[in-house]
Amino acid sequence: MFRNLNLPLNRGIKGVFLFLLLSSCSWIQEDTSSLVTDTTLGDSEEACAQWVTGVYSKWIYDMFCWGYFPRMLEFDADYISGPDWLFGTFGAGNFQGEPDLTDALWKGCYGLIGRANTAERHITAMQNIPDEVRNNALGELMFHKAFAYFLLVRAYGPVPIQNEQRVNELSNPRQEVTKVFDYIVSLLEPATRMLYKNTDPAYRTGHVSAGSAAGLLAKVYATYAAYAMPAGTQVIVRSGAPYTTVDGNRRYAPLQTFTLSKQAVAGYEALDARQLYQQAADWAEELLNGTFGNYELSDYSTLWTKAGATASEFLFSIGTVSGDATYKTSVHTQYEGYLTASGSDFIQSGGWIGCTRHWYDLFDHDDYRITRGVRHRWRNYTQRESNSGFYYPYDDEYTIMATGRNLAGDWVRDPQGIFADGVNYYYSADAQCLAFTTKYEDVTDPSIDQADANWPFLRLADVILIYAEALNELDRPGDALVQLNRVRERSNAVRASMGGTRALSTKVLRRSAILEERAKELACEADRRWDRWDRAGGR
Repeated sequence: MFRNLNLPLNRGIKGVFLFLLLSSCSWIQEDTSSLVTDTTLGDSEEACAQWVTGVYSKWIYDMFCWGYFPRMLEFDADYISGPDWLFGTFGAGNFQGEPDLTDALWKGCYGLIGRANTAERHITAMQNIPDEVRNNALGELMFHKAFAYFLLVRAYGPVPIQNEQRVNELSNPRQEVTKVFDYIVSLLEPATRMLYKNTDPAYRTGHVSAGSAAGLLAKVYATYAAYAMPAGTQVIVRSGAPYTTVDGNRRYAPLQTFTLSKQAVAGYEALDARQLYQQAADWAEELLNGTFGNYELSDYSTLWTKAGATASEFLFSIGTVSGDATYKTSVHTQYEGYLTASGSDFIQSGGWIGCTRHWYDLFDHDDYRITRGVRHRWRNYTQRESNSGFYYPYDDEYTIMATGRNLAGDWVRDPQGIFADGVNYYYSADAQCLAFTTKYEDVTDPSIDQADANWPFLRLADVILIYAEALNELDRPGDALVQLNRVRERSNAVRASMGGTRALSTKVLRRSAILEERAKELACEADRRWDRWDRAGGR
């Protein structure tokens, strides 16, 4: 959406029972020991629940279980990197170039939509369930269809709208992006009234709620608004070349500041961006004010723990039972790597996707999202015999902690702190050493490929930052900074203000800071590539 300005880039790089960890995340059980058909399922609350759970299951079996999803959504984002073999066609933005990826995203989403349409038809025809049960179930189906279309329209642009069960979605023509967005809204707005609030007695933890639909509405409207922003709208991005050479040695290049100008997006010229941001702000405000239930930011100490996966911050999230052979994800493997054995210090495989140094350098020194949220030392199985390991980042502080020497090679002191374990740590200037997240580290068994990491599709922090973004565009700068600081304070970051040495005194500066905060807060959650504005960066 913004001109690139020639920035240097470096993309680098099933089961008798099904359990799903969803939304605010508890167990939902689906008995798959026998074939369920339209005639055997029946007309009851239990049958209604089974239809709904069958839709939830499509997220795992058709999409996550093959390992391509959701990591495919990360690639071609500015602050994500990894080994070259991971990036292939879709790393360059081509989502139709590899059949396996088409199966995961295109066929996966339309398979979910088709199942939801079938479930909707049967639940609507039921005579033996209370109206509130029916309405909530239909609201859940509407939410999932809306989310699937949201993924599709961001990846492919114009896509078919499948209003009823069809074997082949290609029998419908692609619809303009504006029509797809309008259809998503037409699903979500009634869903906010049909779904249970998370405070309702009938609400079941682990399902989406009215707040989930409201939060997604805010996100959809903010995305829509960004398309409609007028040409020439500016944003400031901090990025740069991946490396520089000093005295013949490769070193990280310092952050540079680039001002990017938005180009007009065809088909959106007649849309009112301010009105769309007002809609985003209204839905976010209602969610945050308790209209749809009680939702709160988690404390950072519990945010990414298994126990914390049931917190209200997670408006919609997905996970599995540890080690399930079919309904599985590779989230833990992709982002953390699985160990050679339980309790081992050594990674057997995985841990490929990480953030760049330019991303890392965006943070305040004591921000929990890098002090706790980034892995600072680790060991691969190949390093056992050499008694070695990697450390990150390559700077005076961590280099001294790891080796006792500063970046100039001068001996400073004996290694101490978190590195004082007798291991010889070193830094490698390639994809082996990235800012690897710890978000998916806490699992039941870190030594298996199908570990039970929770995947956060939509979090309250996301909605708060959307609210901040919308308020800024609506010329309410003070209120925008209040919302921005809610996220920053949770992570021990310095408060943002309109004065001082880092003053956010203009709309462009505030817009840039809020969008940068999204890059920091939502890193490795498969959102950055789609997050309003095109950007560029390096490892």
